[in-house]
Amino acid sequence: MSPKEIHPNPYRLLPAVDDALRDPTIAAWSDELGGELVAVFVTEELDAWRQEIRSGTLTTEALQERLQSDGLQRAIGRRAAQERGRGVQRAINATGVVLHTGLGRSPVHPEVAAAMAKAAEAYCVLEVDRFSGQRNQRDDRLSALLHRLLGCEAAIAVNNNAAAAFLTMHTFASGREAIVSRGELVEIGGSFRVPDVMRAAGVRLVEVGATNRTRCADYERAIGPETGLLMKVHSSNFKMLGFIEEVPMQELAELGRAHGIVTAFDLGSGRIEATGARPLGMLGGETLVRDAVARGLEVISFSGDKLLGGPQAGIIVGGAERIAALRKNPLYRATRLDKTILAGLEATLGLLLAGRGDEIPARRMLLAEADALKGPAQDLARALNGLDEFEAQVCAGESEPGSGSAPGEYLPTHVVRVTSSKRSVDELAAELRASDPPLFTRIHEGALVLDPRTLLPGENDELLRLFGELK
Repeated sequence: MSPKEIHPNPYRLLPAVDDALRDPTIAAWSDELGGELVAVFVTEELDAWRQEIRSGTLTTEALQERLQSDGLQRAIGRRAAQERGRGVQRAINATGVVLHTGLGRSPVHPEVAAAMAKAAEAYCVLEVDRFSGQRNQRDDRLSALLHRLLGCEAAIAVNNNAAAAFLTMHTFASGREAIVSRGELVEIGGSFRVPDVMRAAGVRLVEVGATNRTRCADYERAIGPETGLLMKVHSSNFKMLGFIEEVPMQELAELGRAHGIVTAFDLGSGRIEATGARPLGMLGGETLVRDAVARGLEVISFSGDKLLGGPQAGIIVGGAERIAALRKNPLYRATRLDKTILAGLEATLGLLLAGRGDEIPARRMLLAEADALKGPAQDLARALNGLDEFEAQVCAGESEPGSGSAPGEYLPTHVVRVTSSKRSVDELAAELRASDPPLFTRIHEGALVLDPRTLLPGENDELLRLFGELK
């Protein structure tokens, strides 16, 4: 059939799936992704074309032109590229949200990443003492490091802070009561609510106080023979202002000791300060983990991948007797950490203890001053203005700690506002997310916003390359 000749039956123009799979371009995708998956792509694409023919939106002439211009190969290529780009992928974070849950929260220090890789790629010392040859606990070293850093008697760690809270509730109050202030019955990310977690742990919730004011006497009046736990919960993702009152940590600890009841504090973000590191003073009233330990609370849990700046974990510190009880709970084995995360946590704590806390990426980003970010923002704007399509300008803005850390606190910064002469701002953001690596930005008042606060070393040049490669 000549290029100008139109076939009377457009369906007869569609290739068979087996014939399409033998096309060299499509076959190459089969070699990379597997023949079965690519066959599904081809089948779905041809079915979509049949639907276009039935609806009249794809004429015989248009279909012939599509086939002659390698339209099927390009369509399968797009599907294959999307498949290859799904899942856990490295990304560039230009949003200005430091602890971005969608982007994996804290990027770890290069030495931490190296320690995790070494633990993953070979055998490692995990549950044996290399010097005595005796069996030990996998987080003995973690416990020793946290003792040095925080002054706690002992520590363990599980896979995240929600698991730490659940393990605490189940260990000390399953089948019994736990007393919590009404103002601390929070909902965290993913619609997980404290009352729901307690219910799942087999704990009967006892609410005390009012939403905005709770006193130690409220806890004391609620104590009964079935009380197993007195608990405080970090007010993740929100802040109350005005006529408010909460029970001081030391008063709750003293009340628990007087009645022989375990006291616990779900600290959430886990602010830790160490010698040689600049304090995270911009985070306002975020409770220090060391202060909670010093005030006598017996079980304190917090995240490893928030303000600590390490890999995901739920770290539990406190009294040796209480930590031992948590370790004996069978749920601890179900939620404990693997060797790679333990290696990463140990390396992160080692940086803090060595006075190198400011090197931890999340801390470095949080501590960056607006004046220091102005120069990188100007460099980005200057380079973007050198590309025909884009107009960029630097202006003052605000970054966020993120992930429920320091709710209501914002960090002054300088951002780059970008507009395009060819694309809408939504189209530009979508194409950058689809780039390799994906670049995530913010949209504000009709412009794309780039915040240099959350760019890692070397990513400025990579960001500019991605803009330059847009077709």
